[in-house]
Amino acid sequence: MLLDTASLYFRAFFGVPDRRPAPSAPPTNAASGLLDMIARLVRDHQPDRLIACWDDDWRPAFRVDLIPSYKEHRVATGDAEEVPDALAEQIPLIEALLVAIGVPRVGVPGFEADDVIGTYATVVPGAVDIVTGDRDLFQLVDDDRQVRVLYTARGIAKLQIVDEGFVREKYGVTSAQYADMAALRGDPSDGLPGVRGIGEKTAASLLRTYGNLSAVRAAAADPSSAMSPRLRASLAEAASYLDVAPQVVAVARDLPVPPVPDGHRPDMPLLEAIGEEFGLQGSIDRVVAALAAHTSEE
Repeated sequence: MLLDTASLYFRAFFGVPDRRPAPSAPPTNAASGLLDMIARLVRDHQPDRLIACWDDDWRPAFRVDLIPSYKEHRVATGDAEEVPDALAEQIPLIEALLVAIGVPRVGVPGFEADDVIGTYATVVPGAVDIVTGDRDLFQLVDDDRQVRVLYTARGIAKLQIVDEGFVREKYGVTSAQYADMAALRGDPSDGLPGVRGIGEKTAASLLRTYGNLSAVRAAAADPSSAMSPRLRASLAEAASYLDVAPQVVAVARDLPVPPVPDGHRPDMPLLEAIGEEFGLQGSIDRVVAALAAHTSEE
């Protein structure tokens, strides 16, 4: 099971009430919420191994060089991501907790967690579950390789299981075509402009007709094709964007990631110290119990 960790701790921060015992106490809602999410995921889905995939670079230079608007609206100052102070304060605690419960935190310099996920999903033999709230990772879904997404849009208790059938029914394209559809339609949340006049349905229709983005563009340049003049004009206008968008949207699949760990070994003295200092013993007990129960079943 590959965790899109930032996606989960942002969800926990905004979804779990901040109930500090005193105004001077440190915030812990994102940390406790993340632990409870992991406990629920382990109980419900029983993964053999867990990896907390991490954004070593949330806005990689190679993507910004290709599309300068990539995630630009999320920049606070310099190259730092805009993160609420009460959440930023908890990230070192989250890192320490992952170490303490024995779940490896894996990031690669210059790349996003999506790219770490894409690599593990490609190289790990056997079934892989990807836990995320990011639709971009639907491009990794592969029934033959048993790669699926557990989509968190409705919460951890009501995860949407995303397989190839779901992608076809929801979007009208295959998972292999999903990245091309995302490039055509754009994504304001990632600063991707897309092609003027082409939304999700039109993008899907073009891909069903022509197969992939390269074929769509070839048809637009072919006077004998049946494509409408309006679409031809829009695609021609967006040529420079479409030259680079696929490289920005596609997740990396070949990063130098460490091997999948053999089991999870909680550091109980460290967990006890963290639980006592931050008042997280309940959440710690739940995640340790979930991991221990699954280990004993194996």
